[in-house]
Amino acid sequence: MEIKNIRKLQNGSDVRGVVLDGVPGEVVNFTQDMTMKIAFSFAIWLEKKLGKKAPLSVAVGRDSRISGPHLAQAVALGLVSKGNKVYQCGIATTPAMFMTTVDPELDADAAVMVTASHLPYNRNGLKFFTKAGGLDKEDIAEILELAETVETSFTPGGQAVDCDFIPTYSRNIVKLIREKTKQDQPLATTRIVVDAGNGAGGFFAEQVLKPLGADTTGSLYLEPDGNFPNHVPNPEDKTAIAHITKAVLDNQADLGIIFDTDVDRAAIIDEKGNAINRNGFVAFIASILLAEYPGSTIVTDSITSTGLTDYIESLGGKHHRFKRGYKNVINEAIRLNEAGVETHLAMETSGHGAIRENYFLDDGAYLVTMALIKFSELHNAEKPVSSFLEGLKQPAEEKEIRLKIQTADFKAYGQKVLTAFKTFAADQPGWNLVEPNYEGVRVSCDEMAGNGWCLLRMSLHDPIMPLNIESDSTGGCEIIETALMQFLNQFENLGK
Repeated sequence: MEIKNIRKLQNGSDVRGVVLDGVPGEVVNFTQDMTMKIAFSFAIWLEKKLGKKAPLSVAVGRDSRISGPHLAQAVALGLVSKGNKVYQCGIATTPAMFMTTVDPELDADAAVMVTASHLPYNRNGLKFFTKAGGLDKEDIAEILELAETVETSFTPGGQAVDCDFIPTYSRNIVKLIREKTKQDQPLATTRIVVDAGNGAGGFFAEQVLKPLGADTTGSLYLEPDGNFPNHVPNPEDKTAIAHITKAVLDNQADLGIIFDTDVDRAAIIDEKGNAINRNGFVAFIASILLAEYPGSTIVTDSITSTGLTDYIESLGGKHHRFKRGYKNVINEAIRLNEAGVETHLAMETSGHGAIRENYFLDDGAYLVTMALIKFSELHNAEKPVSSFLEGLKQPAEEKEIRLKIQTADFKAYGQKVLTAFKTFAADQPGWNLVEPNYEGVRVSCDEMAGNGWCLLRMSLHDPIMPLNIESDSTGGCEIIETALMQFLNQFENLGK
């Protein structure tokens, strides 16, 4: 494998690639040698960024993927070769790895998480943290460029030590919930089922819920298994949601919790088996924060519904709909705060969510922690979880169409389509361009024109134009889609 291909592994603010053979059409492009070089380069970058020389301390964790032990070993080797101290945390979560940098005892200078989130078993990747949070895409580009050119060397003094951080991380969550609820076992007399999808989140049932008094009978797939034999660990996946929904209903649970592989995303299921994810989970967390911080701003990605906007505004909040990409949403929330706009939540419909009081860390476990505090309050008042979002209007229909751009210069072609679409939409009866808008072209449609909205945008990384449509009335999506496709069919290099 040529080292010059390392830069192609960048995926926004992460590193991702194919590490295992076995999937037709997917060739290995991410090796242990490349991983070691990237970790070595991260160590160089870190010295420059922090203004400190080795030995630095770096925590390294991994999710349950079968390639994880080898890549984590390669990361440790790259860091130790530069003379640093490595805390080998084994199976852990992405949020926990950041927390090693702010933990008063461990106080790591940085952290690396070996994960590819919800992607298939043959993929893997790297996420990087300093005490300031996750690295941005510009940082990753700099590290990968360095990895293609730097000559590795050996600096004496480096060491690797085992460090199981998850018990400490879990105790901190338990402590927070007890402090907020003012109860030692606020979940006593409740049944809560967890679906970890054979990822890294199985600890939550044993080390968080049970100490708080919950009965976790009926929980699913808590054991790590990097082959993901039961379903994709993804809170957006319909099969995954079907599994946790069935577990809630079969066990007459009061609440269900589902995590993705590395626990930076999550969703919850109410006692009726209804998934509180996407717009619903954003609304759930927003309502909690708006009660504590009245009038503050909620930042979301671009595909959130008008019903969510109405819900946030009904609670006195402000909805700032921004771009897709969890780092984009988080960075926009940070920017707003710096500009004097009080903002406490940055959250995507995918389940990525970051809260100001939690370092604006993309943390599924913390979102669930907030949900559990509210759940305890509802349970004490003998109110079910399903009662909490009664004011949220859900669309009657929703649809996403992914249009492929079949030309080499796909970004320029996509922009051409968007420019033409904006002109087209402005002339359509009953259609109104939504402003301000920060990604693609968003249009609201009145009752005669579909009674909903649509958004056409460019994918962040791929030659794809996602088209999202929602309608508040049955048949509305078809009305909007028909008009859209009549327009889009004129573009020869754009197809389903």
